[in-house]
Amino acid sequence: MKQKITIVCILLFLTALFSLPLYGKDVMSKPKEFGVYIKTDKTLVRLLPNMVFDERGIFFIESNNPQRFALKDIDSFVIYGQYDLSVLTLNSLLFFQTSPLGKPRYIFGKETDINVKKQGKDFYSVKQKGLLSRGYHCLWINDTAWDFVIE
Repeated sequence: MKQKITIVCILLFLTALFSLPLYGKDVMSKPKEFGVYIKTDKTLVRLLPNMVFDERGIFFIESNNPQRFALKDIDSFVIYGQYDLSVLTLNSLLFFQTSPLGKPRYIFGKETDINVKKQGKDFYSVKQKGLLSRGYHCLWINDTAWDFVIE
């Protein structure tokens, strides 16, 4: 009976020992779905798109509870899909006004310099040249913006 318990304990220990290195690996090197992602130290997190509105020549977005990330967790951005990257910008967002329905509207602030590297077919890595700061930011391509908050 003691032998069986010892063997079971050893097998559980070996299972735990060999599964720990798998936990630390980057399990997602290329996304499965088209979209914009934030690469963290653990995985890729998909950002939800937001529409860009144009009202009397002012471009803005309406905030829809954007995702939040710790400043230390953001490594870079990943874009997977067919997008016009010649107009890609990384911007801070500034409060503009409240919509008639009570949603806050944000205009695009200062553009942050970025480096875009092609990693494969329709697969790009985007990294900021300078330091990111805390606040409300977005990646903006034509009429779509992927917004997020850095805490």
